[in-house]
Amino acid sequence: MTERPVLQPSTAHPITVTPTGRHVTVRVGGVVVAETDDALTLQESTYPAVQYIPLADVDPSALTRSDTTTYCPFKGEANYYNVGNAEDVIWTYEQPYPAVAEIAGRVAFYADKADITVS
Repeated sequence: MTERPVLQPSTAHPITVTPTGRHVTVRVGGVVVAETDDALTLQESTYPAVQYIPLADVDPSALTRSDTTTYCPFKGEANYYNVGNAEDVIWTYEQPYPAVAEIAGRVAFYADKADITVS
């Protein structure tokens, strides 16, 4: 088995994790599935900023664990959740790499599969 690369954020590929400091509401199919005042904003390089929400602030009855996994050399292995009939709406790094350790216990939603409001 080939070892996966582990990369560190740098000036060429910066990653920052900061408190959002605002209320975040997430709807899937028009239904509120998450609300929090404790979101973190992860900004990675030139990608759009992502809200990481505590899993405890997501409606557990809306979630079904998916078999999907992906790998990011900066953050680690991601696991996914379905929300209702919508597949792989949420991802989470259960054991993130040290550079982004703050996102442990948090989930993020795909912006094209959920309505994310920061107010």
